[in-house]
This record gives sequence, structure tokens and C-alpha cells, in this order.
Amino acid sequence: MSDISILRELVIVLTAVVSIVFLFQKLRLPSIVGFLLAGVIVGPHGFGLIRDLAQVETLAEIGLVLLLFTIGLEFSLAELRPIGRHLIWAGTLQVLLTVLVVLAVFLFLGYAPQVGIFYGFLVSLSSTAIVLKIYNDRQEMNALHGRLATGILLFQDLCLVPMMLLLPVLGQTSGVSFFLIGWTLIKAVLVILIIMVTAKAVLPWFLRQVALLRNREAFTLFVVFVCLGTAWLTLESGLSLALGAFIAGLVISESEFSHQIVADILPLRDCFSGIFFISIGMLLNLEFLMRDVFTPLLRLMLIVSVKGAVLFALFWWLYCSPRLGVVLALSLAQIGEFSFILARAGQGYGLLTAAGEQTFLAASILSMIATPFLIQSVHGLGFGLDTVFKGAMEPSPVGSGETEDQIAGHVIVVGYGLNGQNLTRVLKEVGIPYRILDMDPSLVRSASDEGEAIHFGDGTRPEVLHRMGIGQARVLVVAVSDPVATARIVSQARRLKPELYIVVRTRYVAEIERLYRLGANQVIPEEFETSVEIFARVLQQYHVPRNVISLQVDLIRKEHYGTLRGLHLQGKRLDELSQFLEGTTTDIFLLTENSPAIGRSLDEIELRSRTGVTVIAIVRGGQSTYNPGPDFSLATGDVLVLLGSHKGLDEASRILSPPKESEGSV
Repeated sequence: MSDISILRELVIVLTAVVSIVFLFQKLRLPSIVGFLLAGVIVGPHGFGLIRDLAQVETLAEIGLVLLLFTIGLEFSLAELRPIGRHLIWAGTLQVLLTVLVVLAVFLFLGYAPQVGIFYGFLVSLSSTAIVLKIYNDRQEMNALHGRLATGILLFQDLCLVPMMLLLPVLGQTSGVSFFLIGWTLIKAVLVILIIMVTAKAVLPWFLRQVALLRNREAFTLFVVFVCLGTAWLTLESGLSLALGAFIAGLVISESEFSHQIVADILPLRDCFSGIFFISIGMLLNLEFLMRDVFTPLLRLMLIVSVKGAVLFALFWWLYCSPRLGVVLALSLAQIGEFSFILARAGQGYGLLTAAGEQTFLAASILSMIATPFLIQSVHGLGFGLDTVFKGAMEPSPVGSGETEDQIAGHVIVVGYGLNGQNLTRVLKEVGIPYRILDMDPSLVRSASDEGEAIHFGDGTRPEVLHRMGIGQARVLVVAVSDPVATARIVSQARRLKPELYIVVRTRYVAEIERLYRLGANQVIPEEFETSVEIFARVLQQYHVPRNVISLQVDLIRKEHYGTLRGLHLQGKRLDELSQFLEGTTTDIFLLTENSPAIGRSLDEIELRSRTGVTVIAIVRGGQSTYNPGPDFSLATGDVLVLLGSHKGLDEASRILSPPKESEGSV
């Protein structure tokens, strides 16, 4: 009988995954913490339910590949382009400064320089899988800190390649050529570019052809093939599997099928990513940890302190926001999954002892376990630091140069993305004064060069809002993709000026009631506004008058989109809605050349008897005929003014319209 021991391990792991998801969901705790703890418990160093790690690690590698593939799918390079230059600077400085600080600490402790540099490599990498999964669950991927974290994590993952190539040099292996290392780096970059360019040119066509088959199984299998195939190609090129999967996701994210692919891959990703985190927990030796708990805890504090301090100083300096600095510092303070790959390679070069590996592993897993709790509390700490550092490093406004007393009755627009740009374009056309606030230095500089009254700063800070002239403003529009910052801005603005009219755009339905409680006058959820536009267009096709449609739209907005959220209207509002959609109304109809009514009289087409609709006027050649008689003969170009019910008007339109064959031949 064939060996199916992997089935036993898989059943145990899946049992742990299902149980943890259920339990931690009930306790409202991050499931990642449960996965790591479960791995420690069921692994060979815990209760020993799983002793052969090789098979589980294979499944975990697949989980990491699928996880980063879906992250790439949900990620857009277009969103990173505006902050690309800052990301390159920030990523380079973060890695270099972290390595230098760790090297200085290890030199102080008496270690060799190469060991200090190696540990600097390990500490400088953060967990892409954990951070992006938590941000995605918290709906913060599109926030500024979410986009910055994604860019930094991507840069760190790319740094794994030169770090791996430098290990032989740090291990003092003979015969190493620096020219060969440089050439390998160039080759790695070329491989990534070739894969991305080729995939972008070829994949959309293949996806379209597979989609035309209208076979869901074939479509899903092709997507999995693309994911694993690209990962394998990057592995064969000397890069990592996970990096290849992320690149594949990035390329496909630009196609029109990305949303369907995410829906198909999501179940597989959630299952295998749980296995990945459990496999990490299995690596921890509990017996070793119990013998010396103090050292891993000390290493954990050192890792979080060093890495957090570097990130905090870096982003405070770049964005002049203590809040953003502390959010990114504690979000990225953990050790990354790629550090484990680097640690194993370093052990082969004598840069890491077996005891050192277990100490580092324990500290790393503890940092991963702490990450969800740090991210949950990081915003409160960030706002607290804003208060402590009030006025420190206050950004000077960039833009029109107007002072607060030079403008009044203006609109403050927080966030200069697509919605902010469209709004300011309209405000400029109608002559309404406005000021823009944004935290992207590159965007602020380019908009300022175009003459926009834009300023750099964090809208969550009261002193920044004061400098924007909130005391004299009439309207505040919040159009940022950060739910935490949005709520804070609304709360601060309402406190600073109670009579201010506040309009908020949100992507998240769950935020609607909270934002109203905080003081927003109008909350516009993007999903529901799309629904409103769709049903308005549909009602127009059924000849519902525009004023009736407007009344219904106003009613839905006044109810805070309650009908679209599944809530029931009650009392007078429900009666109003019924009245809007019933009764008699008017419509106009143009007779085109192939209409069956051409050359016939009103009596002959029997419109009233067949539909209940009355022709109350006919416009011909600019002249109006009111209450035309039954013998009035109709001609091409006549405009009929009709009176009747919505259903009757729809039927009359069908009778007066040309046959479908005639329409198709025109």
C-alpha cells in the first residue's frame, strides 16, 4: 500500500485551521496568532502530532505562493506611482539604516562584523504575508500607510536577492567573485523585467481566450497554472517562489478578469495560508525556549525597538507626521517570513549557530504573534503622539501662499485623489474658493506647480486644519481612503467648528452610521452611489420623470442608504416612496422614419384604447398643436407629448417605435 502519511498530517493541520478560525472569530482575535500558536502545539517540539515537517512545509510553500499571488491581484502599481520616488528612498534608507544600527549593536556586544551585518539583513525584512493580510482584513490597503507599507514590503522582498548573494562573502567562502555577484544581481533584475513584460503582453490575450470558453473549471485551472508557473520560473532564475507569485498577481491585476480571479482563488488562499503560518509555528523548539526565555524576549524587544525607531524616524522625516511614523513603525516591526529562508542559508555559511537559530526563531515568532495586537492599538498611540508632538516639525503649507484671513467661505478638500481632483475642477469652474490638503509630497508639489491651492499636512491634526482656515470655511470634504483617519478628521472638524458642513466619501458601508455619529452631514459610500446611478438609469428607461427619480434618490440619501443596506423604511417615508412610483405622468416621444405610426391618424393607431395614454400635444416644425383631434395624421419628426401611467407610457413607446428589423437595417 502506498504511503499516505501526508494525508494524516494534512487532516491534523486542517482540523487546527478550522478550529482556530472558529474559536478566534468568536473571541474577535486575529486568526494568524492562533495559527502560529497551533503550529507550536501540534509540531514536533510540542505534542508531536506532526513529526515530519517536510511534507507540511511543501504545503506551506504553496500557501505562501497563493497568498502573495492574491495580494498582487488586489494590488495596483498605478496606486504606487505617485509615491514611487519616496518609496525607493524610504525602502533603501530603511534597509541600510536597520543593517547599520544592528551592526553597531552587535559590534558593541563583541560579535564579528559579518555576523552583525547578517543579523541586520534578518532584522531589516518584515512579514509581507502577515502585514498585508491584517491590513486587508482591516480595509486599510488603500490608505496612505497601507500603500506605503505595501511598497516597503515589496522593496524588502526584492532585497532578499542581493542579501542571498552576499552570504558567501560574509561567510568568507573562497573563490567568490564580486563581479559574479554584480552580474547575478543584474541578471535577477533582467529576469524580473522579462517576466513582467512578457506576461503583460501575453497573459491578457490568453485569459480572454480561456474566459470565452465559459468554463469556470478551465478558467480557475489556468489561473493556478499562471500563478505556479510564474513562481517556478522565478525560482529557476535564482529568485524566490513567493516573489514570482506576487509578480504574476501584479500583472494580472491590470486585466478585466482580476475580480473574478480573486473570487476563484480566495478559498484556496485562505486554506493554504493558514497551513503556512502553522508551519512557521512548528519550527519553534519549546524545550529550548523554556530553558532560556529571557534571551528571546530580550531579542524581541531589541528587534522591535531598533526596527521601530528607524521606521518612525524615517517616515516622520519624510511625511512630517508622528502618527504615520508610529503606524508604520509598529506595523513593520516584526521579522519576515523571508528571514527564515535567509537564516537557513546563513547557517550553512557559519553565520548562525543552531542555538542562535532557535533564539532568533523564538524572537521572530513572538514578533509575529505581537503584530496583530500592535496594529490594533497603533492608531490610538499615533493620535496620542500627535498631541505630544503638537507643533513639532509642522509642515509649511505649499500652494497659493494665502493666509487664513485672506479667504473665507471656502471649501476644504482633504485628499487629492480622483474624487478630490474632480471636485476641485468643478469648484474652479463655478468660482467657489477652495483649499486642498494632502499628505503625498510629490502630489502636492506637482499640483502646486499647476497653480492649485494645495497644502501638505495631516488632516487628523487640529493645528493643520486651523492653518487651512477651518474657522472661516463653509464646507469640508473628506476624500481619503483611510477609515481611521477619516473618522478622526470628521471628529476634529466638528469639534473645531460645530456649524461646518461636512461631506465624507467612504468605501466602506460599515462606516456610514459611525461617521454620522461623529458629525458628518453627508456620507457618500461609493458602492451605494453606484447603485443609485444604476437604478436611476433603469427608471429613466421606464419613463419615470426625472423629478420623481430625484425625489427617490433624495429619500434614499436622507435615510442614510437604509433601503440599500436591507433596512425597512417605515411610516410616512414609505408612503412617500409609494406615491412617487405610482400615478399619472407625462413623457415625450419623437417619431422616427420607420415608425409604424407614420402616415396614420391618431384614431387609426388607437393609442388611448390600447394603452390608456392620451396625446395632449404634438410639436411639428416648431409649432405646437394642443389636444389634436382623432383625424390628425402623424409624420416623421413629430414630437408627441403623452399623458398616462408609467406602464402605459412604456407600452405606447413600444407601439410607436420602429420594428426591430427596421432598427437593425438602419
